[in-house]
Amino acid sequence: MIKYSKEVSAAKSQGRPIVALESTIISHGLPRPTNLEVAKEVEAIVREEGATPATIAIIDGEIYVGLEEDQLIRIANDDNIVKASTRDLAIVCANGKSAATTVAATSHIANLADIDVFATGGLGGVHRGHLYDESADLIELAKTKIIVVCAGVKSILDVAGTLERLETLAIPVLGYKTNNFPGFYLTDSGFKLEHRVESSADIAKIWGLRHGLNTDDTAVIVANPVVNQ
Repeated sequence: MIKYSKEVSAAKSQGRPIVALESTIISHGLPRPTNLEVAKEVEAIVREEGATPATIAIIDGEIYVGLEEDQLIRIANDDNIVKASTRDLAIVCANGKSAATTVAATSHIANLADIDVFATGGLGGVHRGHLYDESADLIELAKTKIIVVCAGVKSILDVAGTLERLETLAIPVLGYKTNNFPGFYLTDSGFKLEHRVESSADIAKIWGLRHGLNTDDTAVIVANPVVNQ
């Protein structure tokens, strides 16, 4: 059901680290041609750090973990690319459609592909004035074992409400070299974090200990501000 790019297939066979990337920001989040430029830049950064990028998307009803260049170009330029969350995956595949994956869908697919790390921009969360209206990202992260490195949540959301929901859902939030919770493009959303880590080794230690303590049935969010304080 899942197809892999040549690069990701090689990384999996050789046991090299892989970082999942979402595709919604490419198809729906940024204007052209900036969207394709950013997508390629992010993949290049992952490679420079010694890992293999795995941008996730659905093309003609097939789930791809890792995109070849022509597929990445299509996601960036095709007007018929829809947006798919977890609930939409089977429907989009059954209908042979093409879709960019949200944080929720990307996390779900990455977990199916045995990828432990997912990097993205801002998470969805609780909407201002509508506490019953929250992103499917939160529900998915509450049941998916994955490390999500992000710049917090989108600042237009109810940040306080989102942090409360993350606590309720038992999703830990770690500030990477910061005690402040970022707000996507904002370094500081105005809310403090309880837990701080200083290195990837700290994160890996926490990730490993969660299994032995049987607290590893949710994601771990690593809040990494755009510019560290």
